[in-house]
Amino acid sequence: MKYLDDARDIKFNLFEWLDLDSVLAAEPFREFDREQLGMVLDEALKVCRGNVAACNEAGDRVGARYEGGRVTLPAGFAEAYQDLAEGGWIGPTMNPEYGGMGLPEAVGTGISEFMMGANVALGLQILLSRGAAHLIETFGSEELKATYCEKMYSGAWTGTMCLTEAGAGSDLGEIKTKAEKQPDGSYRITGEKIFITSGEHDLTPNIIHAVLARVAGAPAGPKGLSLFVVPKVRVNADGSLGASNDVVCAGIEHKLGIHGSPTCSLVFGSSSGSQGFLLGAEGQGLPLMFQMMNAARYEVGVQGLAIAAAAHKAALAYARERLQGKLFSNKAAGAGPAPIVQHPDVRRSLLMQSAYLQAMRALASYTGWCMDMAHASQGEARDHWQGFVELFTPICKAWCSDWGFRITEWALQTYGGYGYTMEYPAEQYLRDAKIASIYEGTNGIQALDLVGRKFRMQDGRPLKQLFALAAETVASLGSDPLLGASAKQLGSALKTTSEILRDLPTRPDGMLLSTLNAVPILDMLGHVFGGLFLLQQARVASGKLEALLAERGVAAGDAAARTALFEASPEAAFYQNKVQAALTFAHRALPQVQALAVAIQAGDVSPMEAVL
Repeated sequence: MKYLDDARDIKFNLFEWLDLDSVLAAEPFREFDREQLGMVLDEALKVCRGNVAACNEAGDRVGARYEGGRVTLPAGFAEAYQDLAEGGWIGPTMNPEYGGMGLPEAVGTGISEFMMGANVALGLQILLSRGAAHLIETFGSEELKATYCEKMYSGAWTGTMCLTEAGAGSDLGEIKTKAEKQPDGSYRITGEKIFITSGEHDLTPNIIHAVLARVAGAPAGPKGLSLFVVPKVRVNADGSLGASNDVVCAGIEHKLGIHGSPTCSLVFGSSSGSQGFLLGAEGQGLPLMFQMMNAARYEVGVQGLAIAAAAHKAALAYARERLQGKLFSNKAAGAGPAPIVQHPDVRRSLLMQSAYLQAMRALASYTGWCMDMAHASQGEARDHWQGFVELFTPICKAWCSDWGFRITEWALQTYGGYGYTMEYPAEQYLRDAKIASIYEGTNGIQALDLVGRKFRMQDGRPLKQLFALAAETVASLGSDPLLGASAKQLGSALKTTSEILRDLPTRPDGMLLSTLNAVPILDMLGHVFGGLFLLQQARVASGKLEALLAERGVAAGDAAARTALFEASPEAAFYQNKVQAALTFAHRALPQVQALAVAIQAGDVSPMEAVL
């Protein structure tokens, strides 16, 4: 399957909008410059356009196969994985000491979008391997780091996250998997885990599982959980592979999408016992695992963006080629059918798709940049940027995955009846996209985390500071002849959201209304911050466009000359579309904030009164 990317917008976010120089001036990133990072993105895209994208369709049509405890992946997956491993794309943002590239997270966001857009089933494998290795690097002993980290970052071995059990899905406090300490300091792990992404496969000879389990005598609930490294195959003292570690795949799920990603049921210790090694201390399992969970939640937001972007680009390409119907403005006798991209309703849909995608990409890119700023800072400055990261993480995950799925629906609609067939990629993108709103904590849980925890952290400073940033943008653009009306829409949405968040805690039923409306509140914030970032970008793009027009001698009021420039210059067309995306988002998306606010302001609790 051909992968159609949005590399130009990814580079705009990184090189023209974000303050990249502040990141590159910091100690961890001083060895990089803009030219190098541009080349890195180009190389990552080249790999993803190659074997990674080529096996995406086989991943869907053939899928992972299970037989006798073993899982085999479709033809092409091994070659594509090898390309990624040999190029260093397993851990591009990770510690160079263990084989990573040490790139800024803002760059890694673009690389992840390429990978997930080209082949999400394979991209999930990379995401989890990187996260499991980082757990070991952060919390493991020197021996565990030496044994596993480089092997995992290099792609020689892969990794997983093993949390969910049949009776413990979102409620991890109900986990039953047991850990018994052994005389040599290791633990015997016994239990069953379900919904384990890439828990078994034939890409690498070893799979390293990060497993939550309960040590004998530990208290019930989440505080009694500990975190363990459990390899599929035991590792000898010299680093070579030894005997099986009694980790058995009992089956894989048959799913709506991501068929090339095996979702496994794993049984630990049913025979000889699975050997595990403690990370951190006993009873610290869930707090430690949140490092991997939060990173995965952010990357799942990027996944929602990536699949939607690929679906949109495919739909746009189809709309430019598909001839159907005459233009309403050209009903003359003998006029032939027009490309559907020229029809007003199709144009409305395509620009709405693009506007939401650009807002989602801006949100994800800005969050990655905040991670870099936190990594490069100390003390209060670090707390400032980390507060932004923690606030944005559930919004990235939920808002980008929810709206990413809707964009795949709009993209499929662009094809008409052909979109519903397997002849075109639209239906696979739609099916593959849906899971992102469900795993790594459902989007309802993300919203509860936002209103229940993230609003209160640091005495509410991160949210107040971001609202202040939005208010500054509104004020600075208020008199702008091009963007002023859009800034007014942002100001209205910001005012409504601020009033709701200020008033809810003072109401007698504030707790109920907050939890009942957590998802709408998250959606409101996603729209406000998306609108904010798009207006910031439009201001940059507008300036760049005006410079191009002046350079070419095109007068501001010469519509014909402007159109000719847009047709001749991809850069001019790009900046024009950046501005138009911000305008359409402000006038067609931001008003949803007011609509979402109606039920909250009215104090509607009808869902709790209904008999369901």
